[in-house]
Parts: sequence; structure tokens; C-alpha cells
Amino acid sequence: MDSVRYKIRECQDQEKIESFLLQARVGYLGMVDGNLPYVVPLNYVWTEGKLYFHGAGDGRRNQVMSENPEVCFTVCEEYGTITDPVPAKTDTAYMSVMIFGQAEPITDLDEATHVLQELINKYVPGYYNRPLSKQHVDKYRSAVFGGPVQVYRVIPQHVTAKQSPIEAEKMYRSNPNVGREI
Repeated sequence: MDSVRYKIRECQDQEKIESFLLQARVGYLGMVDGNLPYVVPLNYVWTEGKLYFHGAGDGRRNQVMSENPEVCFTVCEEYGTITDPVPAKTDTAYMSVMIFGQAEPITDLDEATHVLQELINKYVPGYYNRPLSKQHVDKYRSAVFGGPVQVYRVIPQHVTAKQSPIEAEKMYRSNPNVGREI
């Protein structure tokens, strides 16, 4: 697997990577559908060194992964534009992580329940007054798609991370009066 080409941007701080994956809210699941790329934005949870996501138990995404479970999951957040007196040195503050591995459907009810509870804890903390029960997860059927929920696990085989930190004094802030006649 290739490493990060632009070494100055590479992040190897495992604590920072872990923290980023725990707080970021959207990732992009990249798959290969025959000879074509197929990318889907997803909510996800990072727990115990593994990536998890869920969705309807059928559909194109599941079909593609059943034919080729190799995936790349990318999480990226952009924090703003870094200015410089030299236009070619204008840059973007960001953090991104790419996780390569195989997507595996979870069949174990305990693990699926744990993951779905982690998703609830991440996206709606404190909203429900009691934890998910295994019975609820076992019987859950998506009202939208009409099929059972499927939880997937990706055990990272390779992870890369890049960052360009925020430079507070150089961050672009738009000024509505710039360029206007007074």
C-alpha cells in the first residue's frame, strides 16, 4: 500500500487520528463496482480500532461489497482557507484519514447492538432514556427501505492521515465591505 506522498502533511499522531475519527460525523465509502468507482457518504462510528456503518440490508452498496469487499473509507474536514501574500501559497486547513480494509457484514447480534448503540450515542447523545435492546435490533425493519438493517465492520489493513493545521492569524475571513464603494 502506498504511503502519503506529501510527507510534510502526513499525520502519524495516533491519538490525533483516533480523536478525529471519533468526532467527525460523515465519511465516504469508496468501492469498486465492476470497473467503475462507487462512493457513498455515510454516518459511521469508530470504536475499538474498527470502523462501523449501517444501512438497509439490500441495495447497490451491499451488492457491490458482496462482489468485492475491498473498500476505502475517507473522512475529511475542511477548516478554512489559509491566506498568504503570495497567491500560490494560499492553502486549506484540513484533516483527513483514509482507512483501507474489507467490509464485513456483522451477523453477531451482540456486536450489531453495540454498534447501533454507539451510533445513537454519537449522533443523538442523551436523546433516548434507555439503551437499545437486542430484541429491538433483531426485529428492526427499516420503514423507508422495507428490509432489515445491516451493520458492517471494516478492520483497518492500512490507514493514512494528512493534515494542514489552522493558522489562526492567517485564516481568511470575508469582509463584506471589501471591493465596495462607500
